[in-house]
Amino acid sequence: MVRGSRPLGQTISKKFSDMRYSNISWPFLLLLCFVSMADAEYMKYKDPKQPINSRIRDLIGRMTLAEKIGQMTQIERQVASANVMKQYFIGSILSGGGSVPSPQASPAIWVNMVNEFQKGALSTRLGIPLIYGIDAVHGNNNVYNATLFPHNIGLGATRDPGLIKRIGEATALEVRATGIQYTFAPCIAVCRDPRWGRCYESYSEDHKVVQQMTDIILGLQGEIPVNHTKGVPYVAGKDKVAACAKHYVGDGGTHNGINENNTIIDEHGLLSIHMPPYYDSIIKGVATVMVSYSSLNGVKMHANHDLVTGYLKSKLHFRGFVISDWLGVDRITSPPGANYTYSVQAGINAGIDMVMVPYNYTDYINDLTSLVHKGVINISRIDDAVKRILRVKFTMGLFENPLADLSFAEQLGKKEHRELAREAVRKSLVLLKNGNSPDQQFLPLPKRARSILVAGSHASNLGYQCGGWSIQWMGDSGNITTVSCAGTTILDAIKSTVADSTSVVYSENPDDSFMKHNDFSFAIVVVGEPPYAETVGDSTDLTMLDPGPDTIRTVCAAVKCAVVIISGRPIVIEPYVPLVEALVAAWLPGTEGQGVADVLFGDYGFTGKLPHTWFKSVDQLPMNVGDLQYDPLYPFGFGLMINSSLPGFSGVDNLGYRKQRVLFAVLCSLLSLVLIS
Repeated sequence: MVRGSRPLGQTISKKFSDMRYSNISWPFLLLLCFVSMADAEYMKYKDPKQPINSRIRDLIGRMTLAEKIGQMTQIERQVASANVMKQYFIGSILSGGGSVPSPQASPAIWVNMVNEFQKGALSTRLGIPLIYGIDAVHGNNNVYNATLFPHNIGLGATRDPGLIKRIGEATALEVRATGIQYTFAPCIAVCRDPRWGRCYESYSEDHKVVQQMTDIILGLQGEIPVNHTKGVPYVAGKDKVAACAKHYVGDGGTHNGINENNTIIDEHGLLSIHMPPYYDSIIKGVATVMVSYSSLNGVKMHANHDLVTGYLKSKLHFRGFVISDWLGVDRITSPPGANYTYSVQAGINAGIDMVMVPYNYTDYINDLTSLVHKGVINISRIDDAVKRILRVKFTMGLFENPLADLSFAEQLGKKEHRELAREAVRKSLVLLKNGNSPDQQFLPLPKRARSILVAGSHASNLGYQCGGWSIQWMGDSGNITTVSCAGTTILDAIKSTVADSTSVVYSENPDDSFMKHNDFSFAIVVVGEPPYAETVGDSTDLTMLDPGPDTIRTVCAAVKCAVVIISGRPIVIEPYVPLVEALVAAWLPGTEGQGVADVLFGDYGFTGKLPHTWFKSVDQLPMNVGDLQYDPLYPFGFGLMINSSLPGFSGVDNLGYRKQRVLFAVLCSLLSLVLIS
C-alpha cells in the first residue's frame, strides 16, 4: 500500500456516501457499471469476428515474456501435465515415435489425455490453447487400429496426386479421431542416395514427383480459398490438421546418404533440386516447416539464418511457424548439448520459432529468458516467433474449439480408409520383370492351381510389411504387431484371393529337401528389408535381410516363381533377376496387403513407375536420372504393364481374361477368312 493512501474499502464507502448527495440516478450508475464491466471483459483476441492479424496484435500486447517463451516451447507428453502447462505456459506437446498414453489406447483414451493437457493450457491467465503434434507420416501410425498407408516412396511410384490428396484427407480424420490437431508430415525430401536411412520417407529422387505429391497438404489441411495470400497458413476446420513440410532443406542430399550429415551443393543445385517442393508447399498453405538436422555446405540448418529467415521467411514469404526437429537445437554443437545456451541463441536467431525440446524444457526456458534479458536475442525476434505460432492457432480455430470430442472416433481404421490404402498399394506396385520375353509372361498368376508355395521372411510379417514409424519409432517384427497394426499380411491376402480348390502352402525358408518332396504349380517369394528409421537405416551395402537370398535361390531353382520385394528403397537384386520369372517392387505397403494380391492375380493391372533409379551395384551410388554416367539396372520411371492384345484391358480375373484372349483370337481368324474370301 502507498504511504498515506486510504484502504480500498474506505475509498469505496466514501464514493457511495458522496453519491447520496449527487444528482446522478442509481439506474444510470448501474448502467455505467455494467458497461464498464463489459468493456473490461471484452478481449479482441477472443472475438472470432475480428481479423486474425488484429487478434494476434491484441493478444501479443497482453503477453509477458514468460508467456511468449512458453508458446515457443514444445515438450513430450511424458513430461507434460496440466500443472506444467499452466505453470510454464507451454504452447505445444508432441507424441514422439511410440509414445502413447497406454498400449492399444482407444480414441477415448487419446482424446481424454489431450483434453487434460488442453485444460491446463486454458486455465492460464490468457487461456491460449496448446497445439498437439504427432508423426502421422503414413496414416496415424502411432495409434492402435489406425490405417497405415504405403510409405512415401510407394506413393511416389503411383504418380497420382489425387490419390495422395485423398490419403491426406483420411489421415487428417484419423488424427482428429485421437484429439490431435497437428501432424509432422509430409516429408518432402528429395532422396538422392538410397543409402540414406530415411529414403522411404521421400517420394522420389526427382523433385517434380515430390512437388506433385505435396497435394497431400491439401488433403490434410483443406483446399485453400481462391485469392488466398501466398505464404499464409490455412487449415479448413475441425476435420483437418496442421501439416508440416520437412526437413528444410537438403536432407535428402547428404554426402554418401549419411543421415544428418552434410549436403555439399551449389546454389543452383539447391534451388533446382531440393527447394522446389517447398515452393509448392507454401503456395498450398502449409502451416509449419520443420528444419533439418543436416548441414548445408558445413552450416547446420538449425543455425542457418540465411536460409531459414533470409530465404524461407523473407524470400518465400512463409508466414506459418518454423519448428525444430527432436533435440535439433541441441545438435547444433558437436557433441550435442556441449554448449546448450549457445545452441538456443543460434537456433532462435536463425529463425526457429518453436523448439521441440522435448524433455528438459526448464533449461530451454531459462536459457532463452536469460538471452532475451541480456539483449543477445532481441524481443522483436521473440515477438515474430509468437505471432507466427498464434497465426496458426487462430487459423485452425483452436481458440473457438480447443477441446476435442469423440465425434471422429469412428474414423480410426475406417473401412473406407482401408479400401483407400488398398488402392494405394495396388497403384504403388512396380513390375520389374515378367517372364523372359513379352510372349512368355508369368503374371498375372492363375487363381486356380493345384498347389501354390508362399515363402520368404516378409510373406507373413505385418511388422516388416509396414516398416519403420509403425506403432514404434523403429517399427516392429513379426505378427505380434497385428494386435496393434490391424491389417492383412500378403500371405493372408493370397489365401483369400485364390480359388477354394487351390492349396496354399507357407514355408518361410524351405530347404532343398522340402522343395524336392513337394510338387507346386508355382511359388511366390516375399523378401526384403527389416524395419528401421532414420540413422539406424543408413546402409552401405543395401542387401536384403537374410535368409532372403537363399530363399530365392532354393525356391526359384525348383519351381517357377514370382518374387515380391518389400523395401524402403532400391536394394541389391541384380544377382537374383535371372533366377526368377517375375519381380515386383512392393516398397513398404502398410497394413493392406490385399492390394498386393489384387495385382499379382490380375484383378488389377500394374501401373506403378519407379520413383528412384534402381542401381546394379552400390558402387554406382549416388546415381540419379540425368547424370552423365547413368547405367542402372532399371531406370527412373521404369515399370512394366501386363501385355494384352485385348482393347480396354484393365485387369480382370485372369482365367476369364485368357478365355477372352482365345475368343478374341478366334474372332480375328474368322474375320481374316471373311476378308480374304
